[in-house]
Amino acid sequence: MDMAWLDVFRTVAHLGSFTAAGERLGYTQSAISRQIATLEGELGTPLFDRLARGVRLTEHGRALLPHAEAMLQRLDATRRDLTALTELTAGRLRVGAFDSANADLVPGALAAFRAAHPDVEIGLTEGLAAHLLDLLAEGAVDLALVASYTEPADDGDRFDFRPLMEDPVLVALPRGHRLAGRRRLRLAELADEPWIAARRHAESTLLAACVRSGFQPRIEYTVAAWTAKLGLVAAGLGATLIPSLAARVGRPGIALVPLHPDDTPVRQVYTVTRRGQRVPPAVAAFEALLHEGAG
Repeated sequence: MDMAWLDVFRTVAHLGSFTAAGERLGYTQSAISRQIATLEGELGTPLFDRLARGVRLTEHGRALLPHAEAMLQRLDATRRDLTALTELTAGRLRVGAFDSANADLVPGALAAFRAAHPDVEIGLTEGLAAHLLDLLAEGAVDLALVASYTEPADDGDRFDFRPLMEDPVLVALPRGHRLAGRRRLRLAELADEPWIAARRHAESTLLAACVRSGFQPRIEYTVAAWTAKLGLVAAGLGATLIPSLAARVGRPGIALVPLHPDDTPVRQVYTVTRRGQRVPPAVAAFEALLHEGAG
């Protein structure tokens, strides 16, 4: 059954005239008559008595009218809901991101998104890349931000990885360090320094770059969180390597110095969605804000 026929039927029922309904809907009187006749044929019963002046609902027509109105109201509500999703006056945005992206990049984009689209529900989940991709595959998040020092592997061909930005590593030194004022450093110049890392085994951390530069770093403190690492640096207890994203939230007492390009590990940050799924309007709008923040 064509919903347009029900709209014509409802209009004729309220106005009591094919001619008046045609004027209201922008059809000719004959077009209205044909559509009502088609609907009557579909239902197998007359819906109007044709009178000398206008029309009047039959018993079957009176029975149909509340159902027609209910279906048309539901259709109108459906259209409004779909329009709201398109125009971002409703809906949801569920983001998964790694920790250093949540230091500054993601909060800035979320704040701008919230200001532009206050009626969209927002959710944020933090985790490592493997966990975030699992959530994305399950449909628990709509967009994931992941970072990798190598090409991302997707054996199942399940995801679309789109480069967002490069995130070079910086060296964090105490503000009073003898090399803190340098515009650029070689890692070998820091070979005798005490280091702060997430683990004692340098090869499994960012300090693997030190090993590639020809020395085994002397790791004196092991802490996982970037805030803790920077706290130790600020206290003058050693140096650490930190991605530029994590360093965006500054801390007094620290100097962040770029490394020589030959010594600098650079990770690529990606936005990721499920392959084969149309990108929702909320995700597209948020991605645009991420690019603005990354720039």
